[in-house]
Amino acid sequence: MTHYKSFFLVLFSLFTSLTSFSQQQDSTKVNQLDDVLVSAVRVTTKTPVSFSNMSKKEIQFRNLGQDIPILMNYLPSVVTTSDAGNGMGYTGIRVRGSDATRVNVTINGIPYNDAESQGTFWVNMPDFASSVESLQLQRGVGTSTNGSGAFGASLNMLTDKYASKANGEISNSFGSFNSRKHTVKFSTGLLNDHFEIAGRLSALKSDGYVDRASSDLKSYFLQGTYVGKTTLIKALVFGGTEKTYQSWEGIDAKRLIEDRTYNPAGKFEDEAGNTRFYDNETDNYKQDHYQLHWSESISDKWSTNLAFHYTKGLGYFENYKDDEPVEGYGGILPTKMVENDNGDLVPGTDLIRQKWLDNDFYGTTFSVKYIDEKLDVIFGGGWNKYEGSHYGKVIWARNAGQTELGDRYYDDFSTKTDGNIFAKANYQLTDKLSFYGDLQYRKVTYKANSAETGLVDDHFNFFNPKAGLNFEINNKNILYFSYARANREPNRSDYEGGNVKPEKLNDFELGWRFNSDNVQLNTNFYFMGYKDQLVLTGQLNDVGAPLRANSGDSYRAGIEVDATLKLSEQWYIQPNITLSQNKNKDYHFTRDGALQNLGATNIAFSPEVIAGNRLTFIPIKDLQISLLSKFVGEQFMGNIDSDVSKLDSYFVNDLNVSYEIKPKKVFKSIMLSALVNNIFDLKYESNGFFYTYDIKDPVTSAVRTFDVSGYYPQAGINCLVGLTLKF
Repeated sequence: MTHYKSFFLVLFSLFTSLTSFSQQQDSTKVNQLDDVLVSAVRVTTKTPVSFSNMSKKEIQFRNLGQDIPILMNYLPSVVTTSDAGNGMGYTGIRVRGSDATRVNVTINGIPYNDAESQGTFWVNMPDFASSVESLQLQRGVGTSTNGSGAFGASLNMLTDKYASKANGEISNSFGSFNSRKHTVKFSTGLLNDHFEIAGRLSALKSDGYVDRASSDLKSYFLQGTYVGKTTLIKALVFGGTEKTYQSWEGIDAKRLIEDRTYNPAGKFEDEAGNTRFYDNETDNYKQDHYQLHWSESISDKWSTNLAFHYTKGLGYFENYKDDEPVEGYGGILPTKMVENDNGDLVPGTDLIRQKWLDNDFYGTTFSVKYIDEKLDVIFGGGWNKYEGSHYGKVIWARNAGQTELGDRYYDDFSTKTDGNIFAKANYQLTDKLSFYGDLQYRKVTYKANSAETGLVDDHFNFFNPKAGLNFEINNKNILYFSYARANREPNRSDYEGGNVKPEKLNDFELGWRFNSDNVQLNTNFYFMGYKDQLVLTGQLNDVGAPLRANSGDSYRAGIEVDATLKLSEQWYIQPNITLSQNKNKDYHFTRDGALQNLGATNIAFSPEVIAGNRLTFIPIKDLQISLLSKFVGEQFMGNIDSDVSKLDSYFVNDLNVSYEIKPKKVFKSIMLSALVNNIFDLKYESNGFFYTYDIKDPVTSAVRTFDVSGYYPQAGINCLVGLTLKF
């Protein structure tokens, strides 16, 4: 890593020295170069891909402390959830039924998904929404991008553009469950017409809706920009620290009725027999990101982008284990005999343990773009490497015996390299018809060694072609069709489950776009056919992460419709709906000791109906009132269509009000915002878990299978209010 960091600094010096050359060039406006950072992974209406955009202005109205997935909740085909129940702390997103491990996320074109788990942990970047210029969510396979393959969607984010003039911002919000967010931003503007320094500091806290589901979050963002006539160089450092009380265990159906906010995490029985909760049953993690970007406009037709990145992550989760078998913990001297998972009496004790992650992720991405009247070509790719250390410590035990507290009772390591190259082009065949082609080659190497995974040494070579047609009927109507092939490797948890295969996908999309002065309408039909899809099983591992398993043949098929309707100068409506079928074919399951073919079953966590709406009223200039509605149909939390695993449908409505004052002195803008979530106080659950277990009759030896489910309740009516001062 020392060599890499030195290389990073040398490159930064090199790029700075090249700026004198760039000032001698003629070019287009350099502020367009900010968009080059994400142009290699973004699409437009000329690309046969289903997508949605969100601008900084759209984000700011509801940016009062909730995570980015929650802010995206009303986009088509999106379902979000929150462990704490109020959108702060650990949050998750699913698109077209695909979970977050299958949603490719990039920041300025740099992969953000954890390379090993493939998940996205927004809690590590609290208030990142305050530094986002825009984001684009592409549904389906989408266009080629860097990082893990997109099997449900891809999300790319562009961070703040540089500012020509100096400015500052102070933002504070407060709300239910003792929630608050404090943000300070600044920009020097362009100094000597070339240099800008901008930054942000944020602090967020919340007690959470669920008992003890508290979060204490801090983040920062610092950006240095050089602007030349044809050159944009950006050096970014951003990251965050989080301390979150664990709330990923959920509750069962009985407890859901009796006490919706109950949290079993940290529960133990003291020596006097009293039930207590450990006060530091927490997740603790720090993550820092470093990015260096060099964008160059060589001519009106040619532009390039080269980037280097490094991410450092370090943290642990701590928990109290009551009556824990000491097998695998070294020389701890037990004080009692306890029952293990097999029902056998073994030595055990009470202990407190920490499970650590210490990882480095670094690499480079690049793109070259050529554009003329008929042809738009992008060639790009990247190379990234992950090095991760997993280890555990016992920091307290009732009787430690020969074990030195703090010693590692396991020490595992893993590495992953991911390289890809792609070429994509839009070619105007006629005045109305254009062709889109996209070819990607991706090579992945993964090595790991642990008691759960065993020795893993896998290599994957993936070829991912994409092609489509865009037909512009007239200046209001566009039809498109596309086909995309995608391949994806398993993640660490998949290997822990045993014999696992990579998954394959054929994605067909057919759409119609209509655009007039008062109506924008997008209709998209999709069929996603999978081989060995890694579907969620409904089960969780010991850190609350969902487990997956290959399902053989399966598919997702549906129609997405979204629109923006201008009813008048004061009224706007933005509805969307997704109707789908999501099926496993010939699904096999062992029940009551016998293997059964259940035929076509519903894929877990894949509702057939997802609908959203935003009704906006602007009674006077700078006052906006919005009613945001979300309906999610019933869904199964497992793949066997068990009634026990069914998650009920829900229909939630939020009210968002914002008013901006533009005084002539001191401040450029004073914005007042309020968000009332779940205004009808609906009791609902957006997520849960499901598993089965077998009991063998000791007399008859007959085996009987039982189904068990759990739930993550979401908050009833709650609010956030905020004040933002810009100067």
